[in-house]
Amino acid sequence: MRTYRDLFRAPEFLPFFTTVSVQVAAQTASGLALGTLVYASTGSPLLSALAMFGPSLAQVAGALTLLSAADRLPPRAALTGLALLFALGTGVQAVPGLPLWAAFAVLLTLGVASSLGGGVRYGLLNEILPRHGFLLGRSVLNMSVGTMQIAGFAVGGMLVTALSARGTLLVGAGLYAVAAALARFGLTARPPRATGRASVRETWRTTALLWSSAPRRSVYLALWVPNGLVVGCESLYIAYAPGHAGVLFACGALGMLAGDTLVGRFVPGRWRARLGAPLRLLLAAPYLLFALDPGVPVAVVAVVLASVGFSASLLLQERLMTLTPEELSGHALGLSSSGMLAMQGVGAAVAGSVAQLTSPGTGMAAVAALSLAVTVALAPGLRAGRGPEAAGRLQGDGSPDGSPGAPPRTKETKETTTS
Repeated sequence: MRTYRDLFRAPEFLPFFTTVSVQVAAQTASGLALGTLVYASTGSPLLSALAMFGPSLAQVAGALTLLSAADRLPPRAALTGLALLFALGTGVQAVPGLPLWAAFAVLLTLGVASSLGGGVRYGLLNEILPRHGFLLGRSVLNMSVGTMQIAGFAVGGMLVTALSARGTLLVGAGLYAVAAALARFGLTARPPRATGRASVRETWRTTALLWSSAPRRSVYLALWVPNGLVVGCESLYIAYAPGHAGVLFACGALGMLAGDTLVGRFVPGRWRARLGAPLRLLLAAPYLLFALDPGVPVAVVAVVLASVGFSASLLLQERLMTLTPEELSGHALGLSSSGMLAMQGVGAAVAGSVAQLTSPGTGMAAVAALSLAVTVALAPGLRAGRGPEAAGRLQGDGSPDGSPGAPPRTKETKETTTS
């Protein structure tokens, strides 16, 4: 599976792609509206940043309690129910006079549910596509995220002006409802990928197994920490340039779209390992310019360049899949997604705190420098993990695989062991 035509010919990929795209549009528009609403009522860069990215912090709670359900729930029913939950929560946030604490309580609840959603969604992608099509499929989803964020931030900014922030939240709730309908009527009913009861104990057990090898730990940390800190920079766009925040968000999404297109479709396999480290450095380096408080044109260029670096996550996720059996793919990808989003919340909190004490530009530069330091510190572990990756692979029953030369598991292996 090497072309976009091959990808969209895969059964169920188109309705899956459409469902995810609509949900991203809903999340983008409602997030911008809520961040604007909180900043207008409080004037606080920290609270505004947390309103947009704070729910990610709640992903930690979900990752510690709910992730075992990602492989033990029917995917279609889970995606439909979660989209309806987000529609309800977003509608509640639009209620006039809703106290700030109540709005944040709803945010945290939705954040916990998101940890399960990521595992179900990307585990289903791993079922829909063959193993060799995962990188291309994941890159197309990332491209969709970039495109829908460009549209969502641009249209969301206009809706906030035309309808008010609360009106835009209602539009977001409606889009979530559309995503629920697309999931229910566009996807095929599939059985869960794994058997047994979902429980907190099972979540902890599988997470501990996934965390049990140095190669996987390095991949997870590289996915989570530098990325999350850079999103802390993004969380300060509203405080840095209140009148142009939508432009900065849209240009960031444009850069991410360009990077995912290049890496997912055009970069040959032999170059991917070489590009990983430069892309991870590119992710943070341009934000150092914000220490000088540049004008909007320079800020736009820096944001676009930095956002190209988000494509490093594609390469890391592809490596993670070579270390994980398919029957645990939902849990593994959910852990990846939840950790990444949780660190985005941490990054928003750190950046917002620094900005509260100094300035938004200083806050962005500070977390960018921290992101670069973490990337450099993790580099030796990622280089060491390239050769003996199979030593960190898990067997089909979830136990560590000690055979260093074992080949990656395939769909045929999974179907044989589960039948």
